[in-house]
Amino acid sequence: MKPLKMKIPSAITSGIMVTALAASSGITTAAPENADNVLWWSKPAEKWEEAVPVGNGRLGAMVFGRTENERIQLNEGTLWAGGPYDPANPEANDALPQVRQLVNDGKYREAADLLSAKVMAKPLGQMPYQTVGDLLLTFPDSATTSDYRRELNLDTAVTTVSYVSNGVSFTRETFASAPDNVIVVRISADKPGSITFSAGMKTPMKAKVATDGNDTLVMSGTGGDAGGVKGQLQYQARVKVASSGGKVAAEADRVTVTGANEAMLLITAATSYRKFDDVGGDPESITKRQLAAAAAQPFAKLRDAHLANYQPLFRRVSIDLGRTEAMTLQTDERIRRFAEGNDPNLAALYYQFARYLLIGCSRPGGQPANLQGIWNESLNPPWQSKYTININTEMNYWPAESGNLAECVEPLIRMVEDLTVTGARTAKSMYGARGWMAHHNTDIWRATAPIDGPNWGMWPTGGAWLCLHLWDRYEFSGDKTVLKRIYPALKGASEFFLDTLQQDPTGKWLVTNPSISPENGHPGGAAVCAGPTMDQQILRDLFANTIRAAAILGVDKTLQNQLTATRARLAPNQIGATGLLQEWLEDWDMQAGEKQHRHVSHLYGLYPGRDIDRHDTPELAAAVMKSLELRGDRATGWATAWRIGLWTHLGDGDHAYRILNNLISPGLTYPNMFDAHPPFQIDGNFGGAASIAEMLVQSRLSTVSGALSPSFAPEIELLPALPGAWPTGSVRGLRARGGIEVDVVWKDGKLFGARLESVAGGRKTVKVRYNNLTTSIALPPGAEVVLTPALKPVPN
Repeated sequence: MKPLKMKIPSAITSGIMVTALAASSGITTAAPENADNVLWWSKPAEKWEEAVPVGNGRLGAMVFGRTENERIQLNEGTLWAGGPYDPANPEANDALPQVRQLVNDGKYREAADLLSAKVMAKPLGQMPYQTVGDLLLTFPDSATTSDYRRELNLDTAVTTVSYVSNGVSFTRETFASAPDNVIVVRISADKPGSITFSAGMKTPMKAKVATDGNDTLVMSGTGGDAGGVKGQLQYQARVKVASSGGKVAAEADRVTVTGANEAMLLITAATSYRKFDDVGGDPESITKRQLAAAAAQPFAKLRDAHLANYQPLFRRVSIDLGRTEAMTLQTDERIRRFAEGNDPNLAALYYQFARYLLIGCSRPGGQPANLQGIWNESLNPPWQSKYTININTEMNYWPAESGNLAECVEPLIRMVEDLTVTGARTAKSMYGARGWMAHHNTDIWRATAPIDGPNWGMWPTGGAWLCLHLWDRYEFSGDKTVLKRIYPALKGASEFFLDTLQQDPTGKWLVTNPSISPENGHPGGAAVCAGPTMDQQILRDLFANTIRAAAILGVDKTLQNQLTATRARLAPNQIGATGLLQEWLEDWDMQAGEKQHRHVSHLYGLYPGRDIDRHDTPELAAAVMKSLELRGDRATGWATAWRIGLWTHLGDGDHAYRILNNLISPGLTYPNMFDAHPPFQIDGNFGGAASIAEMLVQSRLSTVSGALSPSFAPEIELLPALPGAWPTGSVRGLRARGGIEVDVVWKDGKLFGARLESVAGGRKTVKVRYNNLTTSIALPPGAEVVLTPALKPVPN
């Protein structure tokens, strides 16, 4: 398709950049056109994966956009089955020494059998996330319907349905308001008295629907039972209907509107969940209070408050990867055609859609993003839509820091703080250890025991990996208050492994035992093993970050010394006989039964971990590349996204882009742009978006002196993996480690200019890298610097 004239957003806001660099570029600076951030379709959704998601971090809805029988499927982030429970197996601690000996003797199947009998959780599964139910709107039959359009505007977080029926133009607008704690639906028409419909609710949950007064629907129910754990949560959803003109009336379980000029529906829901060990809340009083406060405001005021809350988050980052006529196509058609290579803007839209989703499903005061974010229509969704912490939950937050959405990480930090309580119980009862830990899954009740079976759940480093996100929050902010808050979690996770690491049979190294390399089997006929590479990489990161945190805070010198000595004895990364990075202590990779396994756990050290870097450890990076080539480019949605990120950190943008073509395709992306595992899992959306950002800017905190020095210097690499498919473009507002915002402009595949602004932390010296060029820049707090393609500062 014919390229359109390139328009760069105001990626470089400094007047210096505009005058000194952009004047001769041939690139015009302009605000991005509205179409850049709009998804649209020409027909209503038939399937759930075609509906449009809206969310405010606590409430979620899927809007189908049907003209006669509208369905709005509803979620509330704390509505889960079960109640507070402790699944730790009381026989585990006594059985573990025998398990470890069996592993050391190479009797892996016997070890797995003993783990199944004596160590795995009771119950063997965890609790599912559940749906509130559906709001159903029934409109009069239409003889003719035309001019249909359904869209989601990412800039406003409003989804709109418009069509003409029987000569009347109808419009429905829906958004989820965080400040007012409601989902708002407005129905309008271009002719007075044209709006007539009835509203009802249904649910697969144990619930009943009634009316309150003549204008409000009320659904009251109970969370489900699961795994022998009785449902203990009470929940309530309320829908208040108001109209301008016409009549509003209630029946037994429906509210009707007749002959109105305009109607507004306010939707809210709540549960009795207060905390993982407290279900004593009052959902009726919560929903009544929220609905009364929202109903006291006109639609315009609700919308203005929503925009004032949402847009400062979303608008922090803008991205332009190029514009073509493909932008005029509807979204599902663009997804089908993306691999043709004529729609670079779709990658930018995919990136911004992920940021929209994260804002919608992870806000302060709510729960973290689960396997489906906050959106789920089922009583028992795939993998229970819980928190799978051997990759998926972590991937949900990969785009948060670099995408300038630090606030969205808060629910994850709070969950880890909860896990330090429940995980300490598991550490003591199952392992006889100090500190805290979590295996490969958790749920809203913060269960931490190993589930599913030993070949999936016997992995003790889930909590340790989560700690990397806590450390990232500090690295990106430079805020010592953050460090003080997260240090107890880092310390407790480290103490657990000080108590539980075992000598490997040679006596040379300290390793985890028992463990697995998620979720991959080895030639011993099981997944259970000792010292998988991923564990050692995660623990090197955990121990290093705990040491640095303690040093910065001036505490726990003895612990620092213990961790330093133990870290030195962790089994190292090893390159096998065929040049692959070994996944296990033994050189088993070419003997593994599934060489194209979806998990690439042993490559964690390259991304998102800190063990391997193509500049500092080129031999290990080369081994990672060989391992990636063996694994292949095609996998499930989230696994495809991880592969993109890994190739990005190998500096191969074209290879990363080829895999991005796989990700943004009908096989791995649904028509509404949700990621397909398949089925739907939201992690692929977030992993893919993070990888797009990592193609443009990467950052790390390099140590000033010594591997474990508490002194850091931010290092930022510009365009480290720019694919040839995006020759000209810009990005504004990405966040780099060290509290630095970064804007970049490039033209004809080369850096045109960049701007760095210190927005957090103290004075710093920043190392900037582009291709083979490097420079160091002093950046005081609040200062900014504009760089030329040669990385020379532009004089003020």
